[in-house]
Amino acid sequence: PTGDSYGVLPRPCHALVLLNPQSGSGRALDDFQAVVQPMLAEADIATTVFVTERPHHAHEKVRDEDLSQWDTLVVMSGDGLLFEVVNGLMERPDWKEAMKKPLCILPGGSGNALAASINYYAGYDHVAKKKLLTNCTFILCKGLYTQMDLVSLSTASGKRFFSFLGFGWGFISDVDIDSEKYRWLGSARFTLGTLQCLAKLRVYQGRLSYLPIAAEQGSSPAPRDPPTPVTNGHIPQPAGTEAPGSLPPDSLLAPLGQPVPAHWTVVPEEEFVLVYAIYQSHLGTNLLMAPAARLHDGCIHLFYMKAGISRVTLLKLFLAMSRGTHLDSNCPHLSYVPVRAFRLEPRVAAGIMTVDGEALACEPVQG
Repeated sequence: PTGDSYGVLPRPCHALVLLNPQSGSGRALDDFQAVVQPMLAEADIATTVFVTERPHHAHEKVRDEDLSQWDTLVVMSGDGLLFEVVNGLMERPDWKEAMKKPLCILPGGSGNALAASINYYAGYDHVAKKKLLTNCTFILCKGLYTQMDLVSLSTASGKRFFSFLGFGWGFISDVDIDSEKYRWLGSARFTLGTLQCLAKLRVYQGRLSYLPIAAEQGSSPAPRDPPTPVTNGHIPQPAGTEAPGSLPPDSLLAPLGQPVPAHWTVVPEEEFVLVYAIYQSHLGTNLLMAPAARLHDGCIHLFYMKAGISRVTLLKLFLAMSRGTHLDSNCPHLSYVPVRAFRLEPRVAAGIMTVDGEALACEPVQG
């Protein structure tokens, strides 16, 4: 893509591989040894494999460890483990340096959205399972890396997360979490979960607000050359305006207790079937949700579905999403807006929220 600069991994290269043996249908370690390791050996990439034993194990490892001996961090799991790694790195006092270390995702889970997105950005055919793993390993072997946007999310209870994939509430999050019990099915768990959630289609009440990309003061897009670290799709303040080591400020957001800024848009409807803010192209291996998304576009692709949609229409939209044609149907219940920031305020604490596929308590949140 124009304006993106690429780095190249050194040869020989040392990779720390963080692998969750429980992810997906539990085949990650076998697949790593059978598919990945022979390719990496040929590409002169030496690996140290760290097998996680419990939740937050990877988070603590990358937060506390001296990472200087490795040239890249490789996550072989679903999206949840990368979420741990990103947030572990952002908790380090030297996060600014640590976040420059190239990250690589190898699909080893049931939800491999980032791996599917990177496969798509690289121009490869739509594939799944072993073929997707081979493609992603090949990308690692080639050793090119570039920048990726992160979104800063904060909740009413004071938590702050850094998210690389998406934030959801309603139908999609329900499918994600309700289908956990079918992990052994691999990605088919989402199909089964979708059918179950369709049967008991729920409506969620709340207020959704956002800052559309066009509405920014001056409305010039963030400059892309030379590459600057982008946070929340804005250029951080010059060095020296904040304490060293402190996290990037959320300069586009008003505090959650206060009204959104006047130039934001407030959605008139307050009854939703789903809200999903995605920053990559794929929501899952077979769900091309935001075909226009790129790794480093400074953009949150916001989708919301208003109440009143029929089950048949909803199912048709999900089937169309496997090809990325769901917006062509011009469904009046489905809206899509590219935004820089958003806020969601549920009326009651109903339903599950998810960030990068991990469950959150339902409360006001903004990003």
